[in-house]
Amino acid sequence: MINRIYNIKKQIQKGKVLVIYGPRRVGKTTLLQQFLSETKLKYKLAFGDSIETQHILSSRNFSQILPYVKNIELFAIDEAQLIPQIGLGLKIIVDQRPDLFVIATGSSSFDLSQQIGEPLVGRKWTITLYPISQIELLAAATNEYELKQRLSEFLIFGSYPDVLNATSFETKISTLKEMVNSYLLKDILTLERVKGSRILLDLLKLLAFQVGQEVSFHELGTQLGIDYKTVERYIDLFEKSFVIMRLSPFSRNLRSEVRRKNKYFFVDNGIRNALISQFNPLDLRNDHGQLWENFIISERLKAREYKKIYGDAYFWRKQQGGEIDLVEEREGQLFSYECKWSTIKKVSAPKHWQLSYPNSTFQTITPENYLGFIT
Repeated sequence: MINRIYNIKKQIQKGKVLVIYGPRRVGKTTLLQQFLSETKLKYKLAFGDSIETQHILSSRNFSQILPYVKNIELFAIDEAQLIPQIGLGLKIIVDQRPDLFVIATGSSSFDLSQQIGEPLVGRKWTITLYPISQIELLAAATNEYELKQRLSEFLIFGSYPDVLNATSFETKISTLKEMVNSYLLKDILTLERVKGSRILLDLLKLLAFQVGQEVSFHELGTQLGIDYKTVERYIDLFEKSFVIMRLSPFSRNLRSEVRRKNKYFFVDNGIRNALISQFNPLDLRNDHGQLWENFIISERLKAREYKKIYGDAYFWRKQQGGEIDLVEEREGQLFSYECKWSTIKKVSAPKHWQLSYPNSTFQTITPENYLGFIT
């Protein structure tokens, strides 16, 4: 078993709700159940798809809610986003039972965060769980060499728990296909007014081919035959449901810096490859650069989240030429990184970047030095 980065025992606090966000199938329920199996606290575990639980916790009725959590020390809800107005119900519990530990898991950030954000201001502690990170895999590996030997596997199949546990490439592929078809869009289709999954999948496929490139909503809309505002809305839903992540252009308002279009990357390489049905070995592919950049960007996202590296992430591009894959702004300093699959040619920072930001640092991330950067 791979130990996850979070230890719930160290995270929970009396009088506050521990909210565990994350994509479906990343192990939130497993993490919760593992903690409950080991705790000595007297607890109740509720499920968001239970009609009784939905009725009680969405009632706003003290006489129903408080008896529901009576005589326990810990209250946990799995799939909390399925409960209408869950934030108000949790607020009542926290305010009336400040001695109680409360945990809520949710796979759909765009719905759960809207429900609990305002009601639980000052009353919650939030963590986000992603597909298994290289940080967690390194802790479970014998050494760095052992983990690096599996790099091509991660680039092609990603690191969802069910995929990592699969014993053959065929099982990994079928698992990813099942995730795309059954889980990837479930929250969006359930909670938003979207007519069907076809247009959503077609849009995701186009984004999969454009990994590492600036994305035009107008162009995507033209290709799909829908309005660009609809494209913008769907992409926002993909972000909020942990399918993709956005990098915005970095700019200090210099006129020559391009700052209108965003880049989008997938939270997991395996999902990206499953969308385009491309699982060929690396030596039979021509998208090494896209796979490598997506892998580094997504793993660095996890590292920033898990190691509390506070700052903003961007990409940079100059109209006259020159581009940097990742720029991080932390504590008033700029750190720039270029993702290169090939280690043959030495890369230096673009001249315009050096002239504009002479105090920034620059590093090339390759298969030779990547592990230190993302762990």
